[in-house]
Amino acid sequence: MIMTSELDLSLLRTFIAIVETGGLTSAGRQVGRTQPAISHQAKRLQAAVGRPLFGSDKRHVSLTREGEILLEYAREMLRLNDEARARFSSPNVEGHVTLGTPDLYAAYLLPTILGSFSRAFPGIEIELRCQRSIHLISALRDKQIDLAILTRQPDLRSGQVVRREPLVWVASGAARPELEPILPLAVLPAGSVYRQHTLEALGGMGRRWVIASISDSIAGLQAAVYAGLAVAVMPLCAVSPALRRLSAADGFPSLPAIDLVMVRKSKSSNPAATQLANYIAQRLDSVEPFRSHDFAHIR
Repeated sequence: MIMTSELDLSLLRTFIAIVETGGLTSAGRQVGRTQPAISHQAKRLQAAVGRPLFGSDKRHVSLTREGEILLEYAREMLRLNDEARARFSSPNVEGHVTLGTPDLYAAYLLPTILGSFSRAFPGIEIELRCQRSIHLISALRDKQIDLAILTRQPDLRSGQVVRREPLVWVASGAARPELEPILPLAVLPAGSVYRQHTLEALGGMGRRWVIASISDSIAGLQAAVYAGLAVAVMPLCAVSPALRRLSAADGFPSLPAIDLVMVRKSKSSNPAATQLANYIAQRLDSVEPFRSHDFAHIR
């Protein structure tokens, strides 16, 4: 069957919601429609495409090969639609914004958002400053940056939660450091929330450990893990195909998710920073991790 109808963006938005939430009822809550309405929209989209999009299992949402292909098109079409709406519905704002964020979020979560923002607001210049979260709090206090996306710290009371990111245990796909009698760890320096969760979890299970590598950046952590030197705790968004996730079956406890918070410079009247803050807040929770490299060749 040949597709002759134009694709309705509202149907594509519902399609994505079904896939991301895993069900018709939960998708309805996300897009503000009833379950029967969602079911009707899914059937309309499938009729418009002329190909089966969903698997035959009614209890669990799965996609056919055609559904997987459409999902990529749908996400890109909605991204362009939202970008165009932002560009023409917002005032012409010009200016400079200094955005602070750890290198991990800059590399894996922000590229797509910053790229679309720059196309929607070409008059706004973004200066990116990559530092650990504890340093960004000091930079905000000293008014060195306008805006920060950082990991919530134990003593941080301000800020807007813009994403929750699961933490996972990882090891190299080509080594088994987790089998060592004394577990070798790759960690960030003292004061890191990731490090705190790592050591608390191991202490709770009585596992002996030794710090084999300390790095001030996610790239350093990844290097130690890729080399097979150590196990590390990382946010899910930074887990590449070259890494193995370790679970309870491997003897590792589950870890809490972390909050990513957006904090503004106090008493700021920078309209460019306001536009960027609003843009990030609307999109960061649902953005797919950016994969600029395929690490599968690293062994």
